[in-house]
Amino acid sequence: MNTFYTKAACWAGALISFFPLLQASNRAANTVILDESGVRNLRILTEEADYRNFSTTVFAIGRIEELPSHRAVLSTRVAGRVKAIHFFEGDYVKKGEVVARIETRQLGDPPPAIDLLAPQDGLVVTSHIRLGQPVEPDSELMDISDRSVMWAVARIPEQEAAGVAVGSKAHIRVPALGDMMIEGRLKRFGVNADRESGTVEGIFEIPNAEGRLRPGMRAEFSVVLQEREDVIAVPREAVQGDPSNRVVFVTDFDLDNAFVRVPVILGESNDRYVEVTSGLFPGDEVVTRGAYSLMFAGGGAGISLKEALDAAHGHEHNEDGSEMTDADRARKAAEARAARGDVPNAEPAKTSQFLMVYAALITLVSIILWQRLLQRKTEGAA
Repeated sequence: MNTFYTKAACWAGALISFFPLLQASNRAANTVILDESGVRNLRILTEEADYRNFSTTVFAIGRIEELPSHRAVLSTRVAGRVKAIHFFEGDYVKKGEVVARIETRQLGDPPPAIDLLAPQDGLVVTSHIRLGQPVEPDSELMDISDRSVMWAVARIPEQEAAGVAVGSKAHIRVPALGDMMIEGRLKRFGVNADRESGTVEGIFEIPNAEGRLRPGMRAEFSVVLQEREDVIAVPREAVQGDPSNRVVFVTDFDLDNAFVRVPVILGESNDRYVEVTSGLFPGDEVVTRGAYSLMFAGGGAGISLKEALDAAHGHEHNEDGSEMTDADRARKAAEARAARGDVPNAEPAKTSQFLMVYAALITLVSIILWQRLLQRKTEGAA
């Protein structure tokens, strides 16, 4: 039993002594070191990994629509002829501004005219009149749409609709506007379900103060089903590797322009973030933009980990990045002397010493035997 524990202790000691070497080796193999131009060329951006509120979402697609109650029609109360037009399709009008002038059919020289005023703020989306055109009271002359607020209509899968309630939040992306994300709240559900697609319409109200949203634009929805607190999550673009071996790149703790490949275990993901259940600590600077390029960077001509550490710390390191001990320095110096031919190799030196000892023993034995022989001759002569 004592022998067993003695062997176990020896193995544990060996593993403990080997672990720093393994860490150093892993650091050297998983560190990508760039120069300033390399960082600029890859357009590296980082984001700090931290605890955040994490949303579980369901994806849906849909379209942007205008609110039916926000469209107004311009018309005239009397018959006449269009004498002047001040606004046209695409123009923005304020409530009460003169949009057009109608010359009536009443007697007079000239005949009396009336001004048509904008019924609300908004965009002139359609115009049905031309200069000199006869008009009647039942004619629709212009459509003016107030688009300061729009509807984003999502087609939510029926199996997910049960988890969505009025007031639910959604992250809405409109591809025509780039990567801009819009927050919306569910205002109501549609009155019917689509049998062919198996979806239910969810109507979200979203602001449109700048007027960039247009009816008919395609929209992508990430509808929030629930939120969890204190979750370490990183942007989706930070995660690289194949599905069985996910990694992220973290800035090195003491080297500039150095990035370490770190294996991670992932949890849930949504439209923007991926949950990291293992591998990262709060405060780690994770590479977001440029992470994919780092998978293929740093091979070959770049600066080595040893060179970077030597420059940063002002003293020598081993090739694997570990601290150089006195034994390492002595070994390196001996190798350098041997390479220059100043010191013979270790094996020839040992052989020479053995031969010298052997020769000395043979000489000593020969002397003793010679003395014994002389002694016997002397005794015989006596």
